[in-house]
Amino acid sequence: MSTRTPIEVVDLALKAVDAYRREDLAARLALTRHRLLDPAVRVLVVGEFKQGKSQLVNAIVNAPVCPVDDDVATAVPVAVRYADEPGATLVGEDGSRTGVAVDRLEDHVSEAGNPGNRRGLREAEVGLPRSVLAGGLCLVDTPGVGGLGSVHGAVTMAALPAADAVVVVSDAAQEYTATELEFLRQAARVCPTVVCVLTKIDLYPDWRRVADRDRAHLATADVPAELFPVSSTLRLHAVRTTDQALNQESGFPELLTHLRERIVGRAADLARRSVAHDVRAVVLQLTTSMEAELTALRDPEGATDLVGGLQVAKQRADALRERSARWQQTLGDGIADLISDVEFDLRDRMRQITREAEAELDGIDPALVEEQFAGWVRQRVSAAASATFVWTHQRARWLAGQVGEHFADEGGEVLPDLHSRDPDSTLGRAVPLAFDAPESFGFGKKLLVGVRGGYGGTLMVGMLSTVGGLALLNPLSLAAGVLLGGKVVKDERKRMLEKRRADAKAAVRRSLDDVVFQLGKDSRDLLRELQRDLRDHFTTRAGELSRSLGESIRSAQSAAEAGREERDKRLLDVRAELKRVAHLAAAADALAEPVGSAS
Repeated sequence: MSTRTPIEVVDLALKAVDAYRREDLAARLALTRHRLLDPAVRVLVVGEFKQGKSQLVNAIVNAPVCPVDDDVATAVPVAVRYADEPGATLVGEDGSRTGVAVDRLEDHVSEAGNPGNRRGLREAEVGLPRSVLAGGLCLVDTPGVGGLGSVHGAVTMAALPAADAVVVVSDAAQEYTATELEFLRQAARVCPTVVCVLTKIDLYPDWRRVADRDRAHLATADVPAELFPVSSTLRLHAVRTTDQALNQESGFPELLTHLRERIVGRAADLARRSVAHDVRAVVLQLTTSMEAELTALRDPEGATDLVGGLQVAKQRADALRERSARWQQTLGDGIADLISDVEFDLRDRMRQITREAEAELDGIDPALVEEQFAGWVRQRVSAAASATFVWTHQRARWLAGQVGEHFADEGGEVLPDLHSRDPDSTLGRAVPLAFDAPESFGFGKKLLVGVRGGYGGTLMVGMLSTVGGLALLNPLSLAAGVLLGGKVVKDERKRMLEKRRADAKAAVRRSLDDVVFQLGKDSRDLLRELQRDLRDHFTTRAGELSRSLGESIRSAQSAAEAGREERDKRLLDVRAELKRVAHLAAAADALAEPVGSAS
């Protein structure tokens, strides 16, 4: 017998729950079916700027969909997925959607056509009829502005938990930098699959040594990722000329096989196992009442003990629905602790950045290095925000597991998928670091300050020198005036430098305080949203369990009260129903086996 597809199994389960009037289970299966209808496997393509991310995506899909430039190219994320006909859609920050021609996409998503994303776009969606995308693969070319340590890098890190995989791109010019390795370590903690791609191997003859060093760095950092050296230029030329040998030399066949089998294929297996899990849970709820009725039909005398046991189980299930249930307390206390810990972690990181920034400012003139210093602070803040976000997501997963343990005895593993919200504009809303305009100290002002300071010295020394018979203005008094005037100018220059440093430190503190305010608000909103999701999820599961046990009690009582002839007839019916439900369970079990596992 051929294995049913996941959608067929879900539809079969929906027919079953509809026949037994279990609309609560039907709602659960409807969500499962909705997930199946959106088979997209979202893969983020990330890396420092000018590493070849956009060209890599173009080479994978064999189409110039992502802008490529000698300077920073991509300013807006570009999501490339399968479509029967080519097309592009611009998605605004407000959710608005505008269709554009694919060949005009560069005018909207590149740094040249849309500098600083002044058009306010969230992303661009591109549909292409490509076989590599047909299995649900969705490649997202992320902006490289500022690199992995920039605000865009923090946004990318925030989006990782919702991604199925991440492709980290670095060219063969040099081995991994400290920033890239830190990003890889963080990505491996929150994303199920990490793939490393070494680009531009056609430009660097020593790429094999760089690849070996990168693999050593990955092993040392304990990042479970495979490295694929490729040349996008060779790949595109090979496709144009249908040169199979050149295509093999480009390294893309191995990369495409990995994307197809290890990412898209694994996502398909995960979807099948998820469907199998949901259908099995539904089968368990349906068979609970049937098996209780079957037991009562076989042994009417023992039905009293059976009903008593079921009532105790129902009381436990009903208790799980109460606001005073232990899992509710665990969830509420856990969220409160998590909000406090995240806020403390964020403030601690920002205080450390403040101390480092103030120490740095003590040795420099802020007016001379404002742009470089502001960039350094932004990079440190973005890295800290990313680290806090990753830690928050890890703690949230742990909390969900703690809450789920309260249901382990009643319903097995019932943890929901945790896809966190993407706070893509958090750092953008924070007040950017900017120093006050330095006080001018030109030649005219220096002369005025020097004359004012030297006047006193000239007068004082001149008055003393008149005792010796010298004129008020003499070489000694003039020299004293020049020396004191120079000292006053020097002291004024030092005072102004210290004022610039103090103003810069105050600006840093104001900027970081606003970052803490914005990130703190978003993190609290995110955790409250998580709390509501978990509360609704577990409350629904407790309701399903309570209803199933209630049905079991009623079925067992009815079976015990029925006459012998009626019991015999009902016994045949229940056995037939259990057989049909067992057929549904077998279909779910078949889905749990990975495709091609026999090989």
